[in-house]
Amino acid sequence: MSRKSKVLGLHDINAEKWHKLIYVHRNSRGGSCVNGEDAVLSIRAAGEEAGAGGFAIILPPGLCASDGDFLAVNSGETMLRVEENSLVRVVCPGFIGASNAVAAMRPISAGVLTVSDKGSRGEREDTAGPALKDLASAIGAVVEKTGILPDDRAEIAQKLIEWSDADELNLILTTGGTGLSARDVTPEAIMDVHDRISPGFGEVMRARAMMYTERGFLSRCLAATRKKTLIIAFPGSERAVRQCFEAIAPALRHGVETLCGWDSECGGH
Repeated sequence: MSRKSKVLGLHDINAEKWHKLIYVHRNSRGGSCVNGEDAVLSIRAAGEEAGAGGFAIILPPGLCASDGDFLAVNSGETMLRVEENSLVRVVCPGFIGASNAVAAMRPISAGVLTVSDKGSRGEREDTAGPALKDLASAIGAVVEKTGILPDDRAEIAQKLIEWSDADELNLILTTGGTGLSARDVTPEAIMDVHDRISPGFGEVMRARAMMYTERGFLSRCLAATRKKTLIIAFPGSERAVRQCFEAIAPALRHGVETLCGWDSECGGH
């Protein structure tokens, strides 16, 4: 069975009703909703028993989707995560329709590191780091490590080594320290520990930044690899982080999968 397939049906088990299109989102408590109503969401292969009540997304038998995997509908416009007993949690809200394309994706282990002198001293609220954590979920990443460090080259480099070598994270996203001031040393710290540079990331992020400000080319955003970890340096503001992530998101997951050797495995995307 291909790792990519199609939604076969959308079944409201309690009402014994089939739908052609639904909208899934999260309520204020984080629970899953369907069409504005609280609902238990699950996945089920065609031909299986209905099981517990709730709303079932019917998929072809044999689609590779284990506990912890993500289900990307319509190339990830809507994202779900598979939990125990085939229950699913809404990660990115959106529409799901019968015959929509769906792909099962293994989770990417990620870390988010904020680099800021004031942030590390508690003098400034970090909004860029939490934004990166939220954005990463849209590509099927699970942020396992977070931290805030001062603009210290040695400390940043040591944390990157720890997360890459000891924790074996697939993806590390940093924010801050990419400007031109003497204290902006995040790119240098990455260069101290990297194996290879991937220049396209920085090029695309600067091109996107130039759409919003004529100073966008001054950013020293970059990306590099260390073993099987992709490290990407983002600017320090939340707005710039969101703009830059949007620019690289379409190819980011493929880059991680290629680096980790997953691109030919079931569960890739």
